Parts: sequence; C-alpha cells; structure tokens
Amino acid sequence: MLRRVVLIVAGVVAAWLVLLVVLGAVRGERTGRGIADRFGESLQGSAAFAGSDLALVRGDLSLERLTVQRDDAIGRFSLEVAGVRCDLPPLGLALVDRECRELEIGGIRMEVSALALLRLKPVKRPPVRARHVVIRDAVLGFAPSAFVPNLGRVQVRIERAVAGPTRFRTPLSWIFALRELRASFDLPAGLTVQLFYRGGVMSASGSVFGDEPVEIPVTLPVRDAAEDAQAELARLVELGKTVAEQLVARRAAEWLRLQLPGG
Repeated sequence: MLRRVVLIVAGVVAAWLVLLVVLGAVRGERTGRGIADRFGESLQGSAAFAGSDLALVRGDLSLERLTVQRDDAIGRFSLEVAGVRCDLPPLGLALVDRECRELEIGGIRMEVSALALLRLKPVKRPPVRARHVVIRDAVLGFAPSAFVPNLGRVQVRIERAVAGPTRFRTPLSWIFALRELRASFDLPAGLTVQLFYRGGVMSASGSVFGDEPVEIPVTLPVRDAAEDAQAELARLVELGKTVAEQLVARRAAEWLRLQLPGG
C-alpha cells in the first residue's frame, strides 16, 4: 500500500512539473507581451521586446531588449533595456504570486526631453512590484528642457544601484527604496560628479567638489506619501535639489573653514 501511495504521489508530482514546463513555454511570450504592453500603456508609448522566457518550475522570468518609444507634442522619450530578470516563486506558485523576489535590470539607455514624459498614465493593471531591485549599467539622458533650460543636457551613469521593496509608478520609483548607489553625473562644460550612497549617507567628488569626497546624511522621502506618479516625480525632483544644495553648502563650509586661521 505504501509503495502504491509513493508511486501515485511521484506520478502527480511528475505530471505537475511537466505541466509547468508546458505552461511556461505557452505563457512565456504572452507574459512578456503583457509586461511590455503595461510599460507602453503607462508611458503612452509603443513598446516591444525581442524575446522572453518563463520558467515556472524554478521560478524565473526573463525579457530581452525591452523598448518603449514615445514622440508627441509633450516631447520625446525612449527607453531600451538589454535584459530584465524577475525571480519568482518556484514550483508554479508564480501562477498566483507574481511579485518579483528580486528584479535585475541591466543595460538601460533612457532619453527624456521633458520631465512630464515620466508621469505614468494610470492603467487598470497593477504596477510591477519587486522586493529587491538591482540595476546595472544604466545611462539616463535628460534634455535641457527636462529640468532647467539654462543648465544644459544632464547625463546620469549608474554603475550599480540596489533598492528595497519597490512599486514602479515611474521608471525612477526605485529611488524611494534606495540602499546603495554608485553613479556619476555628466554636466555641461565638461563637469563630472561622482556619487556614492550607502547607509543613509551620500558622498560626492569630482570636478565641482574636488578629489576629497563631501558627505551628507540623506533621508529618502516616504514612497507611499506620494498619491500618484506625478506626485512621486515631484518628490524625487525636490529630493534631487535638496541633496545638491546640501552638498554644495557642505563643500563651501569646508572651504571656508580651511581659509580661516587655525582651520
């Protein structure tokens, strides 16, 4: 009797695993299309992807070359992601729990001509969620009109960023849950600023600040305090301005201290 029960259980398990393999092959393309369409719809642009793979047994979803394009009266937006990998619950649990345990995004190239283009349009489907986010090799370009017309083009290069639980209302939502950042800002007139963030402390060095890093404590805004994507972007812009002002003020204070007798 025991042997028969074991054989029945083994047969059920084997059948379930085979079913998951088949479902993954059938649903992989549709899942990739659903994610691409969600981004395209929210950004009011056209989305496409080169390929996707859904492995329900081990719990893994990957997308290759995800792109979103938009060009209208508001401005031009382009996003290209070389690869996306979402770590899902294994053994078919992803059929009911689609939250990414870990979301890895690599090879991002984004160009924005107006900040309003990042304000996601509300969609019926819920936003993508992840418990842990890792971003590598990202280049984000912002035209002069996106922030301050007199400033010129700003380019952000992210070597690596790590964030905690994130709900993607905008492509920059992960900043609210930022834990670690290694990045640089390329500013007009050949100025470059190196940034490092970890443990609530932001340090900056480079053309403006000198070789000796300037450090300041940074308190990230509460994500859930922003009611929608527009409010979220406004809070992120305000955060950027505050951090920049504090870094400049700290460098000025240190310079003044060194000029004073006994400094």
